[in-house]
Amino acid sequence: MQPQRLRRNFETVAFTTAVPFTDDRSEVDTAALADNVERLYDRGARLFIPCGNTGEYYALTDEERTAVVETHVEATGPEATVAGGVVGNVPEVSRLASRYEAVGADAIMVMHPDHTYVHEEGLKTYYHRICDETDLGVVLYKRGHDLPRGVIVDVSEREEVVAVKFGVDDVKEFAQTVQDADGEVTWVNGIAERYALAFAVEGASGYTTGLGNFLPRTTLALYDAIENEHWERARRIQRSLRPLEDLRDRPGEGSAIDGGNNVPVVKYGMDLAGFEGGSVREPLVDLDSRGRERVERHYDRIEGTFGNPT
Repeated sequence: MQPQRLRRNFETVAFTTAVPFTDDRSEVDTAALADNVERLYDRGARLFIPCGNTGEYYALTDEERTAVVETHVEATGPEATVAGGVVGNVPEVSRLASRYEAVGADAIMVMHPDHTYVHEEGLKTYYHRICDETDLGVVLYKRGHDLPRGVIVDVSEREEVVAVKFGVDDVKEFAQTVQDADGEVTWVNGIAERYALAFAVEGASGYTTGLGNFLPRTTLALYDAIENEHWERARRIQRSLRPLEDLRDRPGEGSAIDGGNNVPVVKYGMDLAGFEGGSVREPLVDLDSRGRERVERHYDRIEGTFGNPT
């Protein structure tokens, strides 16, 4: 691991990739996945986070997760950085991290431990032990209040921790966390394009994208505009993408649980753009006809405004 190099490599757009399945959803379609990833790389993507929430982590087996990460490594070029998602108890995380390392991954992104009850001191020990157990770079993923500021501040001082993905729409908390943490980490806006400008001002050097799975050039254009302080262009691109992100937040037809549309919107958008998206696995369901019509309308509008985004 080269922590300084990895920290620099996270100063960009992180593509949280979706996973295509075979028609009966019984297997990962690795050939289609390789084609998707290769095309994203050809269009400028350099940082990939497979096996995250957009990648339906909880619907995959460890064997499938390893195959997904390996496919990313093999389908990209030498400039790519691959950080595979992991979660579970320390031995589980350690075993999966070892598998990722064996197939050429650069880092792991540690999602919240899947435990109903946690303690702040226990969380610190959990992340420190993970750092002790792997030679890969470590990315902390804050998705909710179960990863408090004090834990991030403490663990960010580890050399192994190269980035923090801050996935909560609380700019005030993000700014205070950046100010309090002394570790040399790269701060990543984990809630994508909608808040890219605000988080950039407060210290985020990059952001994650799900929409980039089918709008890679558009999201990279947004990053370029922010990096070069072309604020009006950045706002225009951001506003064009916001309706799709808002749609991803919705529960979906017949559900009251927010976010049910998140992955289905991405996968249907991929199908529209000529990538291989396909169906989701349970506990998700595919978009209904109304949702598909809305994705089509927004996709056509963005394509018409910014040119062919794929």
